[in-house]
Amino acid sequence: MSNVVKKTISLPADLARHTEELARAEGKTLSGVIQDALRQAAIERRLPELRGMQTYWSRMARDKGILTERDLDRYLRA
Repeated sequence: MSNVVKKTISLPADLARHTEELARAEGKTLSGVIQDALRQAAIERRLPELRGMQTYWSRMARDKGILTERDLDRYLRA
């Protein structure tokens, strides 16, 4: 990691203990476990947006008669 920023955070004692146990069990550092959790949280926050886009484009494809990959291939080659 070339750009590392050190931060101090506070955790409830039980969460800190659980996080430390998880780090030991997974062979990671405490920072690694927290980084993974933050990355996962960021992904989960974006899922509703992704699902909305997926619904929109699925509807658009269906309206054009694109129901299979073969339909899509035909549509793109036309």
